Amino acid sequence: ARDGGAHRSQGSRAVSRADAGRYICRATNKHGSAVRSVVVTVEDEPSIGETGCPARRLWVEGTPAELAGAASGTPPPRVACAKRGDGQAPPPASPNVTRAHAGTYQCRATNTHGSALRNVTVAVEYSPAAVSLRVLPSANVSRGASFSVECRAEGLPTPTYGWALPPAPNLRFAADNRSVAVAGAAAANRGLYTCTATNRHGRRAGSVMVRVDESRLALLASLGSLGAVTAVGLAAAGGYYLKTTACKKGEYNVRDAEGSSEAACLHRQRHDRGEVYGIQLTQP
Repeated sequence: ARDGGAHRSQGSRAVSRADAGRYICRATNKHGSAVRSVVVTVEDEPSIGETGCPARRLWVEGTPAELAGAASGTPPPRVACAKRGDGQAPPPASPNVTRAHAGTYQCRATNTHGSALRNVTVAVEYSPAAVSLRVLPSANVSRGASFSVECRAEGLPTPTYGWALPPAPNLRFAADNRSVAVAGAAAANRGLYTCTATNRHGRRAGSVMVRVDESRLALLASLGSLGAVTAVGLAAAGGYYLKTTACKKGEYNVRDAEGSSEAACLHRQRHDRGEVYGIQLTQP
């Protein structure tokens, strides 16, 4: 009988794991009896279940992690895991977990009676990294033009975004707060734009400087104040410009043309009051 339970008849039968345990054997005849205790061990092949080896693991970059799982079987099985595709072993129990350890691992439990396989998917979370900002179309903006500043960052879980930027009424943020759009740039829009990416593991910030250029408007205003005499001089200079071969025909950017030899001879005429220069303005 098993552990003092009900009597069990002799004979062969199919063995299961439930048959393992301590049995009491008693022999009896008319002269008395003899008793002996027997411990029965049932050996079987390995098995790996969700309890001993969860199919999904979550690690955090830079913290200790170990992939080894528990498997059942007799004799006790040996469990070994390797990353599928490259044979890479999981990290030891040390603070060296990196994003490269994320992926699917295959764990194999083995004993003398066979083996069992189980796939384990590992995700590695990490704080925001590689924050980058981009100004479209350019960080040098003409007054009245439109531009946008986009922020990108790596991180798991996906980061949320916050901004520190020059206060202005013409700002519009995207639904996910990853970008800010500016319509009709003004002086209030120039300055430092800082984006901060945050998740539960930390935060990181990046910045970009935006410049709003008003020099073209100032130059137009100064040219407008030259008066009628200058306008006549510019018209006369235009005829000279078309006839001369000393200057290059074409359009000039004011900022690039100022102080250059080509700008000096462009539309140049001598008058009683001195020399008059004309510069053709173009969009930058």
